Amino acid sequence: MSKSRTAAILLAAGRGTRMKSALPKVLHRVTGRPMIGHLLDRLAAFQPERTIVVVSPGMPAVAEFVAPAETIIQDPPLGTGHAVMAARKALDGFDGDVLVLFGDTPLLTAETMQSMVNARRAAGDPAVVVLGFMPDDPGDYGRLITDSQGGLQAIVEAKDADAAQREIGLCNAGIMAIDGKRLFDLLDAVGNNNSKGEYYLTDIVAIARSRGWGCTVVETGDPVEVMGVNSRAGLAEAEAAMQNRLRSAAMDNGVTLTAPETVWFCHDTRLGRDVSIEPNVVFGAGVSVGDNVEILAFCHIVGATIEDGAIIGPYARLRPGADIGVNAKVGNFVEIKASRLDKGAKANHLSYIGDSWVGAGANIGAGTITCNYDGFFKSRTEIGEGAFIGSNTALVAPVKIGAGAITGAGSTISSDVPDNALSLTRSPQEDRPGWALKYRLRKQAEKDNLTAGKKKKAG
Repeated sequence: MSKSRTAAILLAAGRGTRMKSALPKVLHRVTGRPMIGHLLDRLAAFQPERTIVVVSPGMPAVAEFVAPAETIIQDPPLGTGHAVMAARKALDGFDGDVLVLFGDTPLLTAETMQSMVNARRAAGDPAVVVLGFMPDDPGDYGRLITDSQGGLQAIVEAKDADAAQREIGLCNAGIMAIDGKRLFDLLDAVGNNNSKGEYYLTDIVAIARSRGWGCTVVETGDPVEVMGVNSRAGLAEAEAAMQNRLRSAAMDNGVTLTAPETVWFCHDTRLGRDVSIEPNVVFGAGVSVGDNVEILAFCHIVGATIEDGAIIGPYARLRPGADIGVNAKVGNFVEIKASRLDKGAKANHLSYIGDSWVGAGANIGAGTITCNYDGFFKSRTEIGEGAFIGSNTALVAPVKIGAGAITGAGSTISSDVPDNALSLTRSPQEDRPGWALKYRLRKQAEKDNLTAGKKKKAG
C-alpha cells in the first residue's frame, strides 16, 4: 500500500434526510461500525499524510468519531466541488495525490483505492482518475465516456445523455484520485451554472481535458463496493453485502458455516481455524474465538473470549466479559456475563453466571444462578476447581465455593463453603402416607357434587 504523498478528503456533510434520524448519516452502523469508520480503517493502510473530513454545521458527533482526522465545515452546502474546495486551507502546500471519498460508501476496499492511486501515478501523469463500475441497471447514474485508448473524455449525467450515451454501461461512482498540484486550479474553474446552483466535482474532468491534461478510469470488478447508503433500505443492503464478505472471509480462513446466510458477524469478529458455527448465530462487537471451537445453533455472543476447543450452545448467550477457557462447555439457555470459566468447566443447562470465576473442571448444575446484584452493588462469586454445583442452586454473592466442594440441589448458598465440603440448605423431607389418595378422592367427590347440582338446576 502507498505509505506517503497521499491525502484523503472524506465527504460527510450529508444529513441523511431519507434516513429520518437525528444521527448523521455516516454514523449509522454497518456490521457494528459507523459507515465512515470502515473507510478510515481502509485508509489506514495508506498512512495518509492528511485526512480531512468535510461535514455540515452541527455535526460534533462526526468530528468526535473521526478524530484525529481534521474536520472542515461546509456551510452552506453547495455541491461536491464546493465540499472539496472547503479543504483547500487544510491541504495548503500538499502536492501529492488526493483521494476524494464518500462517507456513505462503507464497502469500498483498500485495493481499489490503491488501484486508483497507482493509475494516478502511471505513465501519462493523468490529472484525474475516476472510479467506474458496471451496474446491472445504469439508470440515473452518470455515464463515463472513454476514448479508444481508455482515456476518460467526459462524465455525462443521465438526464443530459443522448440515446447512444445512455447505452453505455460504464458509470461514475463519484470517487476520484486527483493530482494535488492541480486539484485547486481545476476547482477554481468549476462554475455553478446549473439548475441547482451548485459546484460539481465531476466538472473537473472536462476542465482538465480542455487544458490538455489526461484523465482516466479505474473500473471496480465488484459494483457492490461503491454502493452508497441514502436510506434505511440502503443501510440494510449494505449490511447484507458486508455480511457476505465477512462470511466468505471466514470460510476462506478455515471456518465451517453450516448455513452461512444465517450467521451474522461484527466488523471485529476474530475466528480461529477449524471453528464450526451452526445456523442462526449472532456475533456482536468484541468477540474472539480460538481454534477448534464449536458454536451450536441460536447463540448470541457479544464482548466474549472463547478459547480453543470450547463448545458453546445451542441457545447460549455470552455477554461482555464472558471468558470461556480451553475445552469448557456452555450449554443451552445458559447466560454468562463478566465471568471466567477455566479449562474444562461446564455449565450445560439453564443457568446464569455473572461476575464469577469458575475453576477448572467445575460442573454447574441445571438451573443454577449466581445472585450477583443486590439492587445497589454487584458482588463476585468464586467456584473452586472440580466443584460440583447441584441443580437449582442459588449462590448469593459475595460467596466462595471451595475446590472439590458440592452443593446440594435446590440450595441457597450465602456463606463460603470449604474445600471438599458438602453444603445444602434444603428443609427436611416430610412424607405423609396415603395423603395423595385421600386428596384425590376428596376433590373428585367435590367435583361430582358440583356437576350433579348443575344438572338438577338445569332440569
